[in-house]
Amino acid sequence: MALTLDGCRALITGASGGIGHAVARELHARGATVILTSRRAEMLARLHDELGERAEVLPADLTDAGAVESLAQEAAGVDLFVANAALPASGPFLDFEPREIDRALDVNLRSPMQLARALTPAMVDRGSGHLVFIASIAGKVSSPGSSLYSGTKFGMRGFAFGLREDLIGTGVGVTTVLPGFIREAGMFHDSGVTLPPWVGTRSPEQVAAAVVKGVETGRAEIDVAPLTVRAGGWVGGIAPAALAALQRRLGGSEISRQMGEGQKHKR
Repeated sequence: MALTLDGCRALITGASGGIGHAVARELHARGATVILTSRRAEMLARLHDELGERAEVLPADLTDAGAVESLAQEAAGVDLFVANAALPASGPFLDFEPREIDRALDVNLRSPMQLARALTPAMVDRGSGHLVFIASIAGKVSSPGSSLYSGTKFGMRGFAFGLREDLIGTGVGVTTVLPGFIREAGMFHDSGVTLPPWVGTRSPEQVAAAVVKGVETGRAEIDVAPLTVRAGGWVGGIAPAALAALQRRLGGSEISRQMGEGQKHKR
């Protein structure tokens, strides 16, 4: 059963960033009360002031297990959970310190699982609710310098699909949204990398529209990327080694190197 956004309460992690902003604005415009969370309280406060009524702020550091538990308690009873928070985690795996690996796993994978575990039972009891996991095309295909990031996004995608199957017949839906390169805001934009013209990008607003579509239609997965990028995801599932060789020939290693350097300060 589709969830009605008008009048629902939605928890959005990573709400201080570009995609999080867009998702919060879109859900709020459709009548939802949005609960905004991230580490950056000042950014949340600005978005709260912009949205006005039907917006709440719950700052939380998702690398802290205690903070995740407290967030789940404070947001108990939400109708919609949008797991959007993520660390870039781009770059050669051997360049990461153990603590940086743990941070990426905590934010990108552990906290969405723990929050889903805490928030879903009440949805099941009501027979209504929805969970949206913002993964990535990197959750379908890996490239040079993406081992840690792709590992978290492959994990999120697998978790979300398995959870969806667990919840069949309960009235609670699960959707995974898989963005490609997002312009104007977010991790790729902040890295300053210039893509080849044939790659193509999408906007944060298109990701937000995919979130709404997932909630309203119950779709299992929605890609938010141009055909060239989506095709890489399809081929990667069939012939990953061949796709990896093609990526190297097309300059994928250099793009990954630039992204890793541009995002290094966010580890």
